[in-house]
Amino acid sequence: MKDVRYVLGERLEEIREDRMEYPFASVDVPSVFLTNSRQAGRVMMRAGIVYEGEIKLNEVEFCRLEPQQECLAGALSIPRLMDVLGSRYKILFFINKNNIVIIDDDDFSHRLIQRVQRRKSKQGETKEHFIYNFILEFISRDVEILGQYEKRLMELEERVMHGQEEGFQSKFMPIRRELLVLRGYYDEMMDMGKELEENENGFFARKQLKYFGTITDRADRLMTKTSHLLEYAQQIRDAYQAAVDARQNRNMELLTVISTIFFPLTLITGWYGMNFQNMPELENGYPGVIALSVIVIVFCIWFFKRKKML
Repeated sequence: MKDVRYVLGERLEEIREDRMEYPFASVDVPSVFLTNSRQAGRVMMRAGIVYEGEIKLNEVEFCRLEPQQECLAGALSIPRLMDVLGSRYKILFFINKNNIVIIDDDDFSHRLIQRVQRRKSKQGETKEHFIYNFILEFISRDVEILGQYEKRLMELEERVMHGQEEGFQSKFMPIRRELLVLRGYYDEMMDMGKELEENENGFFARKQLKYFGTITDRADRLMTKTSHLLEYAQQIRDAYQAAVDARQNRNMELLTVISTIFFPLTLITGWYGMNFQNMPELENGYPGVIALSVIVIVFCIWFFKRKKML
């Protein structure tokens, strides 16, 4: 990704990359510097930002904000909505009194800013407004995505209600894991919004802090929606487990009935299998034993049907 500088104002005015090379070009005007990890040191020096740490994009795992003496250091680990469990977009950003530096090796931030330029009439006249537009741009589709999760869960519930439990676990478990990942992500974004709103370094104008409150509220609503979906998913899983248990109980009941029918028959065959010498039915008793067995079977079937066990 090439280095780009955007001047904050009524519109985000992009300055060509070659202008970044001039060391005496003015940076008094609040600007957003967009670069990659390879060029980050030079660009941060250009923007007048001093960071007490190492810049390692590959170690970004969470969304966080760290106030330092000379700047605010932030990290974004953004799930890809089409592959929530896969790799993430990883971004580092640094803020001082005048400028913002965004470090991104995937060109994702550049696309976000271009979308802000196309969609917003007021694109970022202040640092606070730019951060607000930037963050809301990459969570703007999340409500729609959560709606798709809700639809998938409703389809699973419909299948369970119609006794179509086959393949339930293979479809349910990825949804649950993805929702857990998103809930953690929105929780991190909510904490970041609160930390921006606290304005510990005093880099933001007090009257502009309302933008960060909006970010916090949006992340809070998304996290609440995700939590509700997780609760709904647990209810569907309970319904599935209840259906499985009911089917197993029916199978066990049938086996119990069969065992109960054959138990007296086993007793009869055991009794007459002893072959006592003085047994009255020893001669010509075979038809009687058959008749007795049939009577026992008919009686058992009638009894279990009456008890609605068959």
